Amino acid sequence: MLIGTYAITPPFFAAPMAGVTDKAFRLVLRDHGCPLVYTEMISDKALTYGNRNTLALLDVIGEVEPVAVQLFGSEPETMAKAARLAVAAGASIIDLNMGCPVPKVVKNNEGASLLKDLPRAVAIADRVVAAVPVPVTVKMRAGWAAGRIIAPELAGRLVAVGVQAITVHGRTRDQFYAGQADWRVIRETVAQAAPVPVIGNGDVWEPADAVRMLAETGCAGVMIGRGCLGNPWIFSRLKARVTSGCLPPPPTPAERIRQALAHLERAVTLKGEERGVKEMRGHLAWYLKGMPGAARLRVRINQTRTFRAVVDILENYLPN
Repeated sequence: MLIGTYAITPPFFAAPMAGVTDKAFRLVLRDHGCPLVYTEMISDKALTYGNRNTLALLDVIGEVEPVAVQLFGSEPETMAKAARLAVAAGASIIDLNMGCPVPKVVKNNEGASLLKDLPRAVAIADRVVAAVPVPVTVKMRAGWAAGRIIAPELAGRLVAVGVQAITVHGRTRDQFYAGQADWRVIRETVAQAAPVPVIGNGDVWEPADAVRMLAETGCAGVMIGRGCLGNPWIFSRLKARVTSGCLPPPPTPAERIRQALAHLERAVTLKGEERGVKEMRGHLAWYLKGMPGAARLRVRINQTRTFRAVVDILENYLPN
């Protein structure tokens, strides 16, 4: 799969996720063969105002290309200015968020709210494409609500203004993350967005789901969100499945603990001990999910503030 001049091989990669796809996790994903990573979504206004915390989200220095920077906003000119700043900071690809369902984003006419205002959505994409020399992509949902499915129509209009890839999450905004993703919308979007690659997203939990999505929808690539939380192995397993035809087994509990420790060390190195330990609590819970005594272990970790203490807890843990 090509996005501009970037070959995304194999075409399976991680979704941008707020509070999740920070630099430490992006580096972990790369270690497991993920060929394209995204920043957390970044506010165009906060970026243009020079907000310190927002600028930290934009840190892609030293990372292997391609790294996509995802922006959200509602004003074409501000989005264009933010995109230029992102490219100056090292963005390989600019991705426009037209799918975030959370109320604090939607109430500002951003994220999934753009699915109700297609002229504005297209104007934003048009302005950003004209503003930057790198590929511009869009991530959207199927539509705002059942009966208001607009992904195929919007995709065609975005391709017409120069967007170079479209990701479709097969849920509407009012579903949030409940119910089942409708992969038929992805298939319908493929037909409208040619020759630009359409990337499918939604309900990909195992390597078999990703392979099935490609077959059932005709999409060019698969974006994996919640399915890679605590499970970066999904990318190395998919790579092996595609290249050799053999699917490696899931990681053992010991491998999960080792990866959790390595991820923790990276986070602390990048963010400092206090912040790194605090922000890793969610990731550690995902690594431990389903393991014996995981609930008790999470409680202990969440009461701990030092790197050494968390390391001791994890190193002394062996599932029965």
